[in-house]
Amino acid sequence: MGLICLLIQLYSLAVLAWVILSWVRVSATHPLGKVQVFLDRIIYPIILPMRRVIPPLRLGMAAIDLTPLILLVGIGLLRRFVC
Repeated sequence: MGLICLLIQLYSLAVLAWVILSWVRVSATHPLGKVQVFLDRIIYPIILPMRRVIPPLRLGMAAIDLTPLILLVGIGLLRRFVC
């Protein structure tokens, strides 16, 4: 159980890092760019199906993507259930 709880915690930290790095534009050859590519590979398989179901929240000309927040809530519920 301890390993599963650790993996769940690491994934939630990866989602937070992915959200923060999405605000910064860096090239793929930059060290942060390589981290961003890695996080994209582990986050997108979960986020993309959620984005198909949950549309962005429209605020005038801008849109807010709520799927990372919903994913973090789901991870928190999973962690509470499993751990």
